[in-house]
Amino acid sequence: MTRPLAAVLADTAARRPDAPAVVFESATLTYRLLWERALSCAAGLRAHGIGPGDRVAILLPNTPEFPVAYYGAIALGATVVPMNTQLRCEEIEFVLTDSGARALICAPATVSEGAKAAAAADVTLFTTGDGGTEGIRLDPHQPVPRGAGYFPSSPDDIAAILYTSGTTGRPKGAMLTHRNIVTNIEVTAVSPFATEPDDVLLCALPLSHTFGQTCIMSVAFHVGAAVVLMARFTAAAAAELMARHACTVFMGVPTMYHALLEAAGDGTRAPRLRRAYSGGSALAVPVLERVQEVFGCQVYEGYGLTETSPCVAYNHPGRPTRAGTVGTPIAGVEVGIARAAREDRIDLLPAGEVGEVVIRGHNVMSGYLGLPEETAAALVDGWFRSGDLGVLEADGMLRLVDRKKDVILRGGYNVYPREVEEVLLRHPAVAQTAVIGLPDDRLGEEVCAVVVVRPGIARDPALAADVVAWSRDRLAGYKYPRRVEFTETLPTGPSGKVLKLSLVQLYS
Repeated sequence: MTRPLAAVLADTAARRPDAPAVVFESATLTYRLLWERALSCAAGLRAHGIGPGDRVAILLPNTPEFPVAYYGAIALGATVVPMNTQLRCEEIEFVLTDSGARALICAPATVSEGAKAAAAADVTLFTTGDGGTEGIRLDPHQPVPRGAGYFPSSPDDIAAILYTSGTTGRPKGAMLTHRNIVTNIEVTAVSPFATEPDDVLLCALPLSHTFGQTCIMSVAFHVGAAVVLMARFTAAAAAELMARHACTVFMGVPTMYHALLEAAGDGTRAPRLRRAYSGGSALAVPVLERVQEVFGCQVYEGYGLTETSPCVAYNHPGRPTRAGTVGTPIAGVEVGIARAAREDRIDLLPAGEVGEVVIRGHNVMSGYLGLPEETAAALVDGWFRSGDLGVLEADGMLRLVDRKKDVILRGGYNVYPREVEEVLLRHPAVAQTAVIGLPDDRLGEEVCAVVVVRPGIARDPALAADVVAWSRDRLAGYKYPRRVEFTETLPTGPSGKVLKLSLVQLYS
């Protein structure tokens, strides 16, 4: 029988009480202290009427207060609803109302927007640290009540409601059970993450997002490894933290790897790691190869979604890896390729054909909160439809092609932006790029490359023409971009994914 999620931390606190669990700035919390503070948080919530089954929203940055509040609410038997700290009042209010939250936990840095949203949604506001006069203060230093433990949640109880980014519409709350999350933790801790108690993981990803929350924080807590928290990612600071704390593992999204390579090029000392992992969106092969060279370790690229707890497939240590793929499914998970145009049923395709990636297994959510039609469209014939296009190769390796909604239809031909981006990233002047489709009266859509150039290179018409010529020599006639736009930075969402819809709106 699956353990409750609270047991992930409780069991390790009993087994490794004096081992470092969380490192933040000059402070280190042992597993014993972290669990005691989580239980104190649970007692504080309970004292003000919050109990099992209630939804507790968390609006906290990457500080020790996040795991304290997260596991405190879970220990209480509540459902956690983590939110990105960049959300504004109306966005916070939407999540509070949609999730039916009874409590919101804020930090001093987030209480200004959070307090207004909590008042509008009629939700009890709690604050950590010195939150001023707003809300009810949760003091983690309060003694833990005698006999305190965690609520014995069942495997199919909802442990977390994680909201999708909403870049293509209103955010949807994916309901994940204790079984979903705990099984994903236990499986991935063995492979692909191969986490050991002596590992030290840098957490620069937001803990509000499933990648940082589950793959870094909870996997480390399950094993008894140490997590070095970073409040806000910058490449230079990340490299310094990894060197100072002798970090062995880095997990990040492609935009982080681009920044780390740029910093290393500016003379920042690159730390030596045991392993590095990339997810969230495709890591271009040239970037992956360069990261391996600079950081002296294998980079394992994988694939997951909020709705799949999150891990689906990865390149695994100890097995052959293949750049440009996201490896093979994790244990207990099946991946298929379905005919993308068929919405009413799953029509599986043979190896080598492009179609929609579909997933089934212990990791698939129970549904979208309060959205039965969207749930029915996503969960078909026992499979979850990902919205991603991919190919299963003959040996079972999964190669992602693109998002179904990002495919460009140019003159009747399908153009997959990721393929074009892979080519452009080998151009000596191109640091980052996003390929989008823009409306075209004759062709339907035209291929446009939005480019961030390397430092010191002029962004001028001559370079744009050279980028077009470079890609024309390496791609089919219907694929290469006829239009090149330059930008300082690419817009990204909370998980680090490039917001292509924003670029389409900007350049249309």
